[in-house]
Amino acid sequence: MMISVRVNLGARSYNIYIGNGILAGLGSWVRECADGEQALLVSNRKVLSLYGPMVSNSLAEHGYRVVSVEIGDGEKYKNMATLEKLYDQAYSSGLDRHSPIIALGGGVVGDVAGLAAATYLRGVPFVQVPTSLLAQVDSSVGGKVAVNHPRGKNIIGAFYQPTLVVADTRALRTLPPREIKCALAELIKYGIIGSAGFFNWLEENIDKLLALHEGALVYAVAAACKSKAQVVEEDETEQGRRAILNLGHTAGHAIETLSGYGVFCHGEAVAIGTAAAARLAEAMGLLPADQARRIVDLLNRAGLPISLPPTLDSDKMIAVMRRDKKSHAGKLAFVLPLAIGSVQVCDDLPEELIRQVLF
Repeated sequence: MMISVRVNLGARSYNIYIGNGILAGLGSWVRECADGEQALLVSNRKVLSLYGPMVSNSLAEHGYRVVSVEIGDGEKYKNMATLEKLYDQAYSSGLDRHSPIIALGGGVVGDVAGLAAATYLRGVPFVQVPTSLLAQVDSSVGGKVAVNHPRGKNIIGAFYQPTLVVADTRALRTLPPREIKCALAELIKYGIIGSAGFFNWLEENIDKLLALHEGALVYAVAAACKSKAQVVEEDETEQGRRAILNLGHTAGHAIETLSGYGVFCHGEAVAIGTAAAARLAEAMGLLPADQARRIVDLLNRAGLPISLPPTLDSDKMIAVMRRDKKSHAGKLAFVLPLAIGSVQVCDDLPEELIRQVLF
């Protein structure tokens, strides 16, 4: 079973292939969109040991000389030092502007490799091969690439669309349960921002996803990719509508920043932020109470946290949220649900109400 999703962005258009057991076909798809002779394969140690040989062999069969580079595993390695390591390897390996950089792994690998691809020789082909559910449903699609800075998450980055995305759901079998749960926060987000039907499907099938049911996974990943592709096509560089994809991220990014990257996985932080957004929208009279409960209940059924950690300093939390990229002139801005399937960006929210609801 394989589903293809097209992201239509003119000259930057690309295909997303989603299926179970499709990784061996990677080389043929890469060759269709990158005519270089070398390929830089970026991954971490665990993923490289599991899937590196299959990917390298597939690329070699289609004429690529593959150079593999291993980076650290975890958000703390999404930094300038790792980026410089990729530049060094690309240069010493003789990569030219036709040589693809291929990200094999989760969101950290994709973000760092993507920023390297965007900036090395002013841009080389970039292929996303996400092996985590979170990367398959979110970070591998849409062209956001970045590294973190000690003062904030993803503040050094670019918009750089991949040339190709290949998401093999069979790779999800090797993930720990926590990573599957973390990704469900982003899937739930897609239902809230634009598809009540998908949210209903998630309510009915959340247990299948937790159990890694093959058909449910392929369907859910494809549905998420279609939803994100539609938003990205309308607003590629987040000048307006694309901001709705940040539901749960205002508080979520602040939690990650203040807790230290890696204490909460991204999906856990987004889940807390999404529950907070639902409660805030209910308190403002924007979201019916029964729909707010459904949102929080589904996050809870997915095994995700739904409350802010009590150890977080509220003043620091507010300060970090004021620097969120949706904010202007230090005003607090949140994506808030108006109904399941509809959201809007609300700026200049009263700090007193946010403190009351979140803390």
